[in-house]
Amino acid sequence: MNPIGCKELYFLLDADGAIVAFQEKEQSWAGALAFSSEERARNFLQVSHLEVAEIVAIDTKDHPNLRALITALKRRPIRYLLLDLDYQTGACQQIDFEGDGLGAIHERQFAAAHPHRV
Repeated sequence: MNPIGCKELYFLLDADGAIVAFQEKEQSWAGALAFSSEERARNFLQVSHLEVAEIVAIDTKDHPNLRALITALKRRPIRYLLLDLDYQTGACQQIDFEGDGLGAIHERQFAAAHPHRV
């Protein structure tokens, strides 16, 4: 069974072809931005105004390529995926890397990009 519940993972690539990641201030590790659909990835780009070169997808059942991707990401200080990060609310799921595979899933809440004033 696929624990993340999506057929493909969509990643954002910068102009140099590197996967876009998010690292919190004063943290050692970063998370690669990943989305469960191309629509969610495009929505994130529209709302965040982040400029990327392209959106690429990998089949979650393609275990050899997924393992190779995780191994490559771990060469950078990336230790998890941030799945479906909502730029406006800061909500997402963190999927930890376990070895060269996907592991535990945790709900994450970052500070909202534009906090609502009451």
